[in-house]
Amino acid sequence: MANKLKTAFLLAGGCAGCEMSVVDLSEKLVDALEHLEIVFWAPTVADVKYQDLEDMPDKSIDLAFVDGMIRNTENLHTVQVLRAKSKVLVAFGACATLGGIAALGDLHTKEELFRQAYKDSFSTDNPEGVYPEPEYLLDGKYNLTIPAILDTCSTIDQVVAVDYYVGGCPPHPSFVGKLVGAIVAGDLPPAGSWLTGGKAVCDTCKRNPALTGQERLPIGEIKRTIDDRPDPNICLLQQGYMCFGPVTQGDCGASCLNVNIPCRGCGGPIPGIKDFGARCVSTLASSMASEAVAEQFIEKYNDMAKMFYRYSHTASKLNHRVAEQKENAA
Repeated sequence: MANKLKTAFLLAGGCAGCEMSVVDLSEKLVDALEHLEIVFWAPTVADVKYQDLEDMPDKSIDLAFVDGMIRNTENLHTVQVLRAKSKVLVAFGACATLGGIAALGDLHTKEELFRQAYKDSFSTDNPEGVYPEPEYLLDGKYNLTIPAILDTCSTIDQVVAVDYYVGGCPPHPSFVGKLVGAIVAGDLPPAGSWLTGGKAVCDTCKRNPALTGQERLPIGEIKRTIDDRPDPNICLLQQGYMCFGPVTQGDCGASCLNVNIPCRGCGGPIPGIKDFGARCVSTLASSMASEAVAEQFIEKYNDMAKMFYRYSHTASKLNHRVAEQKENAA
């Protein structure tokens, strides 16, 4: 087929799970390659160098996917280069769009993170307390370099312009298949949009009492899955398990709830929500039957920032506040 879309994939500060969702398309990926020409896929799949990307003409790539957030200088540089080379750039997955789990490190200073990783961890054997250095002169003649860790994490749109956003940790393969089909057909919304079906997880969940005309009952008790086994036929939130399905995009088809696990919000906020964690707090607080239930929640979940902003801390207003506190303490 002539005029294939020149396509690139770049892993920044992430785990490559989002790229596995692309590979998990299986035969559908083979079909998609009739319309897509992969010109760059690093550092996970293709044997290429970053120089190969830098040497490409500007805007020569039709479509670029970036998964992972910005954690170090290499992430920052390669994403900036890819943006210059690409006509359309998609922030792909929870880390790229919202910060992801690893970005919860921003609730701590870089020194605290390094100390835990290289000194205080029970499995660390580092009696001299050596930290990795961005530059090291080996044998007096070999200048070795590694990327430097940045003071804070960033989402992709905090460092370059992003055309489209896709949530999920990782994006569900079934939705990735629909996404690729829409891209090939040119059936895309205006730039700046989230590529989503627009429904909440609750709208796709078979437990939703509204689907059978039942009333949604208030939360009368707080439970954790570590303590009990949820009833597979009753709304998890009604049972007292913290489920963020009401405010999370449901492009996953409620896959976690289908195996009796509450939604934790990796799909990102449904349209119209600016701060995911703040809306979670509001939704859950208004669903609790009494002040006693709220107190029980506080007792059972003592790290609420990491609970409500598990995937979205970097993109939230809370992150700005934490940054201000760090700056004032410095």
